[in-house]
Amino acid sequence: MLVAFNKPYRVLSQFTDENGRQTLANYIPLKKVYSIGRLDYDSEGLMLLTDDGKLKNQIASPKYKVNKVYLVQVEGIAKRSSLNTLLKGVLLKDGLTKAIKIKSVLKQPEFIWKREPPIRQRKNSPTSWVEITINEGKNRQVRRMMAHIGLPVLRLIRLSIGNYHLDDLALGQFKLL
Repeated sequence: MLVAFNKPYRVLSQFTDENGRQTLANYIPLKKVYSIGRLDYDSEGLMLLTDDGKLKNQIASPKYKVNKVYLVQVEGIAKRSSLNTLLKGVLLKDGLTKAIKIKSVLKQPEFIWKREPPIRQRKNSPTSWVEITINEGKNRQVRRMMAHIGLPVLRLIRLSIGNYHLDDLALGQFKLL
């Protein structure tokens, strides 16, 4: 079984939590499925879950280099020169990492849902959108990469994992693939 889920903001990528926060169990009533990788508590978008260990390994293992695409809202204006730095690679605490593809997105895509609570907006600080593709899976990798080039992440939405896409899956909804 393979499940696609559109994870809302402030939902843990697991089925239990000792602190009473929302988890996958609040949205997915299926038993014996496990997340393929993780998506941070403060990130949104596509998650895949399965009951198939072999499939989980093929998607999550770093050795298979499965591309993951993210739409990222950052504080500040994303300049081409800064984004090119991420294509060349940046050294983080846990090693060298780089983007596979990266591009500026001129305006917030229409399909993006309102986030509750909304992101913090500063009157004198512009924001911009970036689409970034990576094929590693380091902890909070996209956030750390963007911070490295001086663009703190305000919102992060995963759009796809390999050949699996968020498409029109509503926020908080899941479907069997």
